[in-house]
Amino acid sequence: MSGGRQRTLPQAWRVAGGKATEKRKEEEDEEEEDDDELLLAAAAAADPSPVGGFCAAVGSIWIYPTNYPERGYQLRMARASLLANTLVCLPTGLGKTFVAAVVMYNFYRWFPSGKVLFLAPTKPLVAQQMEACARVMGIPARHMAEMTGGTQALNRRELWATKRVFFLTPQIMVNDLSRGTCPAVEIKCLVIDEAHKALGNHAYCQVVRELSKYTNQFRILALSATPGSDTKAVQQVISNLLIAQIELCAEDSPEIQPYSHERQVEKIVVPLGEELVEIQSAYIQVLETFAGRLIKIGVLARRDIPSLTKYQIILARDQYRKNPSSQCVGMHQGIIEGDFALCISLYHGYELLLQMGLRSLFIYLFGIMDGSKGLTRTKNELGRNEDFMKLYQQLTDMFSDPLLPSTNGNVYKSKTVFENKKDFIYSHPKLRKLEEIVIGHFKSWKKGSSDQVTTESTSVDTVDTRVMIFSSFRDSVQEIADMLSRLSPVVRVMTFVGHSTGKSTKGFTQKEQLEVVKRFREGGYNTLVSTCVGEEGLDIGEVDLIICFDAQKSPVRLVQRMGRTGRRRQGRIVVILAEGREERTYNQSQSNKRSIHKAISGNKMLHFYQHSPRMIPEGINPKLHKMFITAEKYEPSNSRMLSKERRSSSLQHKSALFSCVTGQKQIHGHENWSLSPEEFEIWDRLYRIKESDGVKEPILPQTRFETLENLEEVSKHKEEAAHELSLSEWRIWQNRPFPTSMVDHSDRCYHFIGVMEMIELMRHEQNIIMDIYGGLMKFFAVTAPHSSCFCVVPNCFSMQEISLFCTLCLS
Repeated sequence: MSGGRQRTLPQAWRVAGGKATEKRKEEEDEEEEDDDELLLAAAAAADPSPVGGFCAAVGSIWIYPTNYPERGYQLRMARASLLANTLVCLPTGLGKTFVAAVVMYNFYRWFPSGKVLFLAPTKPLVAQQMEACARVMGIPARHMAEMTGGTQALNRRELWATKRVFFLTPQIMVNDLSRGTCPAVEIKCLVIDEAHKALGNHAYCQVVRELSKYTNQFRILALSATPGSDTKAVQQVISNLLIAQIELCAEDSPEIQPYSHERQVEKIVVPLGEELVEIQSAYIQVLETFAGRLIKIGVLARRDIPSLTKYQIILARDQYRKNPSSQCVGMHQGIIEGDFALCISLYHGYELLLQMGLRSLFIYLFGIMDGSKGLTRTKNELGRNEDFMKLYQQLTDMFSDPLLPSTNGNVYKSKTVFENKKDFIYSHPKLRKLEEIVIGHFKSWKKGSSDQVTTESTSVDTVDTRVMIFSSFRDSVQEIADMLSRLSPVVRVMTFVGHSTGKSTKGFTQKEQLEVVKRFREGGYNTLVSTCVGEEGLDIGEVDLIICFDAQKSPVRLVQRMGRTGRRRQGRIVVILAEGREERTYNQSQSNKRSIHKAISGNKMLHFYQHSPRMIPEGINPKLHKMFITAEKYEPSNSRMLSKERRSSSLQHKSALFSCVTGQKQIHGHENWSLSPEEFEIWDRLYRIKESDGVKEPILPQTRFETLENLEEVSKHKEEAAHELSLSEWRIWQNRPFPTSMVDHSDRCYHFIGVMEMIELMRHEQNIIMDIYGGLMKFFAVTAPHSSCFCVVPNCFSMQEISLFCTLCLS
């Protein structure tokens, strides 16, 4: 803290957050000078000043890499992010990760004992961002660590102690902060990817809150393609992440035009068609029956039934719970709650009908009527409604055969159901338009590629193309994939969904997600039909055509989808909208997007954090230094490599094999796998068994099974001339991996080493317990003549029983 009155950390943080009252300030002004000195000492002990840990020798400059082409907006954003908590908003594919890598690298240099963190919402994103940052800057791999849900808590404790740059999920960070294993006061830079998620009680918000309990001396860099769905959401992100400034480049910004290819955005509005309108009218009759109940008793505002939305009904239910209407006094509250739940379900189906089509509606209603969704009251009420049952029977006749759930839980009975074009039912006019667009794209691309292929040296990229289709619901994703699969082999389609598994569909594990993305990039598939899981973060690769099959009110979703194309060449984006409600939703989304950019650029409607810490000591102003950085060759880590590194580091002191006792560097053997003269001398002097040692011929102990009788007896004369090996006799050889050349240890070897480590740990715990037991016996032996009670523990007791006995005695 530089200048001004000094306070303890809690006081300083409350003042910084604007929570200190005038009464508190008056009390502090009346403190005596001695108290000020005490507070200064307490603050210094509780939290280091900005100078603490800063290396002045390297802090006079900040480094910007020239091994990548320089972009003015990236340089500007990196400089700003070093000096204050910053939210960087850049369209997808324009280098947010590059800016983060530059900032992380400079804090890594400035604070040699500090920690630098990069948080990403999913495990695949964590791995991807770690690789990207490693390729940009020269942070040594030995200083970096990846921590996700698959990393054991014990391993994470060791990584926190030995590493400096971490890539992890926010949930892991929250857990380790609560356990106390994360050294919070050592954290100097915190990068948050996909920062628009920092709403409510999201794990990102928890991380910042928990971290602020220990220190306020850390820099925050938040990254997002778009900061929020509206100005209210943007303000939440700013407040939750303590953002002091926003660095924004809109899609039409002149700064990024030289680095982004043109992306044509087309909006295609499709009429619902006669068949869909007929079903819609029948469905509205059902809605009028049940929504009319709520309107009649005054708990739902009187308005046009088709214009109601699911969200409006949820708000009305919340309002009813807070202030029950006087008209419904005496009515059973459960009946009204049940009607609300019924209408919410029906209006969700109505949205599916208008956006996705008849098939998605049928699958949803089928889940209600067969009881798999657990909506018993809704099922019974709908079953008694004649209009609904007539509509449901009509949909059943249309889709029941191919869509009856099979025994393995899949909704679609067979992949061959839609082999013939006549078998496929276009449940929404948007499907025909989508198919038309995809066919036209591949035809035009093939024609354009054939015109370009004039020599044999033409690259694969000029011939191959990628298409990505987004839909919010899995049933719709599967339906689109079934439709396009009939266009094989021109269209090689694959679905891409999240990891959650429902009763009718099976999700993709994160390994399966990465495999699908890899095959899509490499050309195994040329068309990917995805839910929202494909919108954010993951490096899908270059996509030439993006088709949005539905509209989202949040501009965040649309911006993320659009960012999948136009990275290396011109891209095309087609938004297919149903006439009416969906078209209005899209227009509202575009309006929200414009208002957000206006609010950010004007800085009039947003309130920023005013107490962003100064991480650089007063009097030091680092100057820009551009240099070419040669990064290490990045090798993706896996559990074996991490385990190997952990074991070798923790057990390095146990053996000096193949390394000099004087502390010199390890001497490598020859490439022909024989020992060097130095290594042979060490082995011969320290480890070679000589005749003078009197060691008998070693043999392995005979295998014995507790439940089986020994069928063979070892002869007595062999025991006299042989020495039976013991697992504990040569522990130093068995619980660490020895240096290798050319060929690594096997998985079985590492497993055996792990078992030996566990045995060694158990032996250590046993020795401690026996020491306590021995001490207690001596104590009782001395005090026995003067005591009325003397405890004796038989030798036949197990170690667990002795441990319990010692615990009881000590307590």
